[in-house]
Amino acid sequence: MQDNIHHITNELLQLEDLQSILSEDKALQLSDDSIKAIKKCRAYLDKKVSETKQPIYGVNTGFGSLCNHSISDGDLSQLQANLMMSHACGMGDRVPDEIVKLMMLLKIQSLSYGKSGVQLITVQRLVEMFNNDIVPVVFQQGSLGASGDLAPLAHLSLPLIGMGEVVYEGAVMEVSEVLKIMNWDPIVLKSKEGLALLNGTQFMSAYGSWCAIKAHKLSYLADLIGAISLDAFDGRIEPFDALIHFARPHNGQIQTADRIREFLEDSELILRAKSHVQDPYSFRCIPQVHGASKQAIKHVSDVLTTEINSVTDNPNIFVDADKILSGGNFHGQPIAIPMDYLAIALHELGNISERRTYQLVCGLRGLPAYLVAKPGLNSGFMIPQYTAASIVSQSKILCTPASADSIVSSNGQEDHVSMGANSATKLYKIVENLEKVLAIELMNAAQAIEFRTEKTSPFLRMILDSYRQEVSFVAEDRYLHKDILNSVKFLRELQIDSELIY
Repeated sequence: MQDNIHHITNELLQLEDLQSILSEDKALQLSDDSIKAIKKCRAYLDKKVSETKQPIYGVNTGFGSLCNHSISDGDLSQLQANLMMSHACGMGDRVPDEIVKLMMLLKIQSLSYGKSGVQLITVQRLVEMFNNDIVPVVFQQGSLGASGDLAPLAHLSLPLIGMGEVVYEGAVMEVSEVLKIMNWDPIVLKSKEGLALLNGTQFMSAYGSWCAIKAHKLSYLADLIGAISLDAFDGRIEPFDALIHFARPHNGQIQTADRIREFLEDSELILRAKSHVQDPYSFRCIPQVHGASKQAIKHVSDVLTTEINSVTDNPNIFVDADKILSGGNFHGQPIAIPMDYLAIALHELGNISERRTYQLVCGLRGLPAYLVAKPGLNSGFMIPQYTAASIVSQSKILCTPASADSIVSSNGQEDHVSMGANSATKLYKIVENLEKVLAIELMNAAQAIEFRTEKTSPFLRMILDSYRQEVSFVAEDRYLHKDILNSVKFLRELQIDSELIY
């Protein structure tokens, strides 16, 4: 059981850690150092509140543009509860449970540094909810990504005070019911706690981290499927020669070319004599296009790693320096711009994938039109390419950067916002779209390669044999929607060593 516990510590939390915590259903446990830091910070804040009458933002004042309104000592707890209730204004679709759990994990991590002033019992309740799969119902719309992800984090935190809804044992339930089942009392918040819970970038960073984790695998799959398409299209290997890429030594480009050569090692198809001198760009420029996306994925992953190991609420409490400082660590701009960048990078993997699909169905290089033996009587793979084109077009629209926008809020106090929450949810949709487009390319490439006499590489044959367990060869027209769904399922379930994708 010890191996299935993740300890919350000051050690750097990596994206791979997030993936293993979720995929292996690990429990969380606060380290002794984290417990000590949380308790020390809370004791310091309690002492400060009792000794001073000076305004401390969010502790004994109102919030946002109400920051100049003083709050009496007797109302400090109610102030925090009011904050939670009034800010729970989320709308739109529900956030997927997996991402809500990531939000909980990242909020726990941020609070564990002892710079937020929360009670230990508050953080421990979040840990207990995570470990018991009590997942708050959170909505996608409502955050401006500036004063923290206020609305989503309000929904995330409401269950602590006995309000809101959660998913428990597969059903949406009122929190009050779950509290009875667990024999838990609602948390009575103390000064600053509501603000510590609601300020922060955990909605944005949870979405961003989930998308970055998926991006690493999808980048690998784009190379893998691109290699199958290249062989199916009777493509040339020369554009992947290392000499070309060391002459323009972008790391992503070099890595992509290396990977394609490895995938195609001992392929009869790639080595046979070619009648054509060059391939279309969607094949010939795979290293350059995929490589640029790889470098974007790496950059954004690095930024997100910094973010998930940061304190992003406000004000921040520095016990040893005897300072409570109000600043702007909740502002989402540091990750909003990179998430827009990642959206473009992942869209481009889908964009070039759809072009390869198009080339495969055009009846070129000895392949039958629409990859079916009797075109005319059969439409074959005509419309999956339409579907891919439609999906790619939607992703193009979603690539418009949300971080370029800002709308004034809170009576002008919050006069520049990041819109990073919209960057995050757009990015999530582009990730889903890319997965579908790659699945359609795989379906086409697997079909095309069966019209070749020579064989592809042993490694790619192994992948294709496994794929054929899910999706069989299309001899004549049939209901293709299910084949696309099964292709998506195959990609999701394909296990790839993390050392190959990170």
